[in-house]
Amino acid sequence: MHTTRILEMPASDRPREKADKHGIGALTDAELLAIFIRTGQPGRNALAIASELIENSGGLVPLSRDTAMEIRKRVSGIGKAKSLELAAAFEIGKRLARNREERPILDTPERIYQVFGQEFQALRRESLRVILLDTKLRLVLTEEIALGSINECVAHPREIFRPAIIHSAYAVVLIHNHPSGDPQPSAADRRLTSTLREAAALLQINLIDHLILGSPDGGRLPYFSFRDSGLL
Repeated sequence: MHTTRILEMPASDRPREKADKHGIGALTDAELLAIFIRTGQPGRNALAIASELIENSGGLVPLSRDTAMEIRKRVSGIGKAKSLELAAAFEIGKRLARNREERPILDTPERIYQVFGQEFQALRRESLRVILLDTKLRLVLTEEIALGSINECVAHPREIFRPAIIHSAYAVVLIHNHPSGDPQPSAADRRLTSTLREAAALLQINLIDHLILGSPDGGRLPYFSFRDSGLL
């Protein structure tokens, strides 16, 4: 079966020409990947390979978690050089997300998600981190407390609050991710938050929120805030 080569497509539909005319933001996920893939195989152009790669990985976010070796195993037509380029592009995105602002003000769940959401979506396991804030609620330090399994991350309150005590933080936010993308809290998440609320009161630590980070899905918020839900 003949597959249209990218050069045979109308100029307005070619990823590079489309990006040049309308901006890189106008491209679909597959078109963005096709720019990196560049060339295809007999019967399959770069856009077809990119579409297959996204389909086989379950989407762009799961794909961003892959190593270069895992990327090239997902679909034929991508060798070592191309898979390394794709992995490097994803890593650049993660680093930019981590360093968007040197010391951002994290005074709302929305702001916290904007700063940490993309990085956490790329994780395959649950990561529990404590965010330390100053009196203006600016980021002082983020420290990983525990790295768990696919769906569970366990830590003791003393481990969670130790960085706040050491660094004399004004306020603390606890964040962790659900690799499934669904940010709704589990029973364990609710128990942990209740325990932390009591421990913070005893230690006189200002625990302002516990945030669970997930992925966008329709109209659902990609995060769950215990504070906004009246549970903290």
